Amino acid sequence: MNKKRKICFVITSFIHYSRNFLILEELRRRDDTELHIIVGGAALLPKYLSKFTNIKEELRRGGFTHIHDAYFNLEGSDGITKAKTAGLGTIEFSTIFGAIQPDLVLVRGDRFEVLAAATAAAYMNIPVAHIEGGDVSGTLDESVRHAITKLAHIHFTTNEDARKRVICMGERPEYVFNFGSPDVELVHKAATDSADVIDFDETGSGARIAFNNDFLMVMYHPVSTEVGTLGEKTRMLLEAVHETGMPALWFWPNFDAGAEEISHELRRFRDTAEGHTIRFTRYLPPKVFLALLKNTKMLIGNSSAGIKECSYLGVPVVMTGTRQNGRLRSENVVEVSDTKEDIKKAIQKQMTHGRYPASSMYHGENTAERIAETLATVPLYIQKTFHEQEP
Repeated sequence: MNKKRKICFVITSFIHYSRNFLILEELRRRDDTELHIIVGGAALLPKYLSKFTNIKEELRRGGFTHIHDAYFNLEGSDGITKAKTAGLGTIEFSTIFGAIQPDLVLVRGDRFEVLAAATAAAYMNIPVAHIEGGDVSGTLDESVRHAITKLAHIHFTTNEDARKRVICMGERPEYVFNFGSPDVELVHKAATDSADVIDFDETGSGARIAFNNDFLMVMYHPVSTEVGTLGEKTRMLLEAVHETGMPALWFWPNFDAGAEEISHELRRFRDTAEGHTIRFTRYLPPKVFLALLKNTKMLIGNSSAGIKECSYLGVPVVMTGTRQNGRLRSENVVEVSDTKEDIKKAIQKQMTHGRYPASSMYHGENTAERIAETLATVPLYIQKTFHEQEP
């Protein structure tokens, strides 16, 4: 009997779980793999959890068994805290990898905690597979993403432009795969008009919203190179959304440097603005989130969900600031500066336009199945060399 390939997937935020659970399901069902999942970083912090977003409980309910904890986050929202957290993460992941002895470590995206996991695996001679390499965004996230690419051995890009960039970075073409975006496949399979609606009285805070009427969604995350200016930018965005007079579901920012600047302004507005119609919430279960995204009038902010999921759904997007600069996007996205007046004009423009045609630029066929098949069967190697392109 052939030995099962032991694959370890790293989850450091609820997004990593919600956008990749189709891949996890495919790996769990295979007879030739033994899946281990490390839940760490912000994914374990009580402030980021709710009764609807407890990742470990979700995994257990889904039948996953090999689940490991990685505690290494320091409290704080500045750059030095994130740098130290990444260092502690490298130590913690090294310990856990030493105990699991995986054949392959699978990571996703561009977060500093993910860089810590990739660094630990690389130094321990464990092959690394990376989902979503090759994208550009113009912020520190892009540098981290490319650093993970250079540590990784197997690459699953989400579009053809990204695949070409990864190859240009000296990666072996036969190990660079474009099967489409797992995020968009999830939309394709799970987005419905009426998911199980949760009781928002049990999660979040602020105004009550009737989601059977028109509403906006806002996802605004920090840009670490703009720390010190995020408070003012958040205030302008809040005022622009508030002045539309429409109900809005606003998601708290992620854990990156500068998050507390944004969160402070959200709390101040929530507690002092009279008559506002904004509901503030953290992460939601995937099917609930996608049902809301499918039915919202518009997504506003700087989340990649506006680039990928919304392109497939045809949802109008107002993309503010620099966080997604350079990303491949569809016509549903209008880019604006962080100023209040520019945001208001763009919101009005998108309101007038309404829905866009669905785009398939990030959609692939059987994305999760093909990624899982590759992870389980592709020949593994340790020593990387720079692949020179033909002149």
